[in-house]
Amino acid sequence: MDQIVCVAPESFETELETELRLSGATVEMRERLAIATNVPPSSAAAWAQNVWRNPIRIEFTSITDAAKKLRGLHPYWSLHSTVFHRRAQLIQDQLPKIKNPPIDFLGTLPAKTLGSWTLLDENSLLAATDCTSVFPDGEVTFNEDKEAPSRAYMKLWELFTVEGVRPAPGARCLDMGASPGGWTWVLAKMGCEVIAVDRASLAPAVSKLKNVKTLQRNAFTLKPEDVGPIDWFFSDLICYPKDLYDLVNKWRSSGLVKNFVCTLKFQGETDHASAREFAKITGSRLKHLSVNKHELTWWYQA
Repeated sequence: MDQIVCVAPESFETELETELRLSGATVEMRERLAIATNVPPSSAAAWAQNVWRNPIRIEFTSITDAAKKLRGLHPYWSLHSTVFHRRAQLIQDQLPKIKNPPIDFLGTLPAKTLGSWTLLDENSLLAATDCTSVFPDGEVTFNEDKEAPSRAYMKLWELFTVEGVRPAPGARCLDMGASPGGWTWVLAKMGCEVIAVDRASLAPAVSKLKNVKTLQRNAFTLKPEDVGPIDWFFSDLICYPKDLYDLVNKWRSSGLVKNFVCTLKFQGETDHASAREFAKITGSRLKHLSVNKHELTWWYQA
């Protein structure tokens, strides 16, 4: 892959730029847009909410000409504006309108694929019809559930709905660092059998669910053999990514866990080295979900 355009999460432009440069790419930053060249084929931009693949530069003579050339490539376009904002919006106004209403948990994703584009200068633009997200800039909005005990549940909602990563009903799940119970609540509502591990208590409404068992233990001292075979290992623990990596490897090496979903939470500077170690695990994915803050979500499915 020679060139890609990546959309950074708001306020995390530096994380994306650093990640791309560490992979060996040459990067031009335009606010939240990273135009990266010489990108290694195996490189995956975890800090990108949307990636435009095989972008092309288009020269145009007028607003109407730009819109015509975009319509000739693809019917639906999402603008990411960084310069000449008024001119860019006038071009976008001549393209078919796109709607991005909130979606339901495990609901249907938008059927229309979106191309993405941006102005480079007054008479040239960069556009791609092949993008990794069906949402503008990769930003997902849900019809939220006010009964959830914490907003952490949104991470699983996005992972399960958008990425298609989800346990089946009846799956035996371990939720590390569960309190107050946002992830346990999602898993239990999906029909999973959940073992919630935390030294703090769960919200009463979660702990009372019939398919939830609580263990008031330190997640780092709990041994795999104390729990037995697990279909899914979940962790939203507040800890250093290196410590989480060691914890994950302990459970992976036990042979008692099939699948993993973990949040890498960065305290202070971003630990790119630990993130790369997670990314090296064969068959796994590492991504900044649109609901993540200074953190990445990592998952592995057997």
